[in-house]
Amino acid sequence: MITTIDQNTALVLIDLQKYIVQLSCAHPMAGILEKSAQLVEAFRKAGKPIVIVHVEPTGAAFKTRKNAEGHSMTELPADWSEIAAEIKTEPTDIFITKKSWGAFYNTGLHEELQKRGITQIVLAGVATSIGVEGTARSANEFAYNIAFASDAMTDMFAEAHDHSFKYIFPRIGEVGTTAEIIEKMG
Repeated sequence: MITTIDQNTALVLIDLQKYIVQLSCAHPMAGILEKSAQLVEAFRKAGKPIVIVHVEPTGAAFKTRKNAEGHSMTELPADWSEIAAEIKTEPTDIFITKKSWGAFYNTGLHEELQKRGITQIVLAGVATSIGVEGTARSANEFAYNIAFASDAMTDMFAEAHDHSFKYIFPRIGEVGTTAEIIEKMG
């Protein structure tokens, strides 16, 4: 349940890129994009900052022996990292490129939020247990209040998505629907 949305709140959308939103996920991506677009519209109307985060895994911030499964960068289409058209970005949005799971590590996101006096973030995007949860954990460490838009995020694995919502998110923030978040924005 969302109890309040701070006056100085930013929307942070994670990895809603053309290629990523085409992946098979636990919840229909059309609904995730629709709810994310509703959040964007509400934040624009309220004059609140919108942060668009996208992942660029080439030149990752750290290397390990563990190789991720999936496509190599040479197999991806040229426009794979562009943000999905449904989000309707604007030049005034804050664009963050991450090279790890979370959007705070080595990106300047914290500094961008601090110079705007942000005390809370609303999180949405893909994947719940990776990019969203990684970002949320760091946001918690930086003492941001966090609201999770439960119907505006998904994961490739239903079990991972459910785990984040059952065990992690309630410990570090508040969980609610897009409609609840917009209602609390006034």
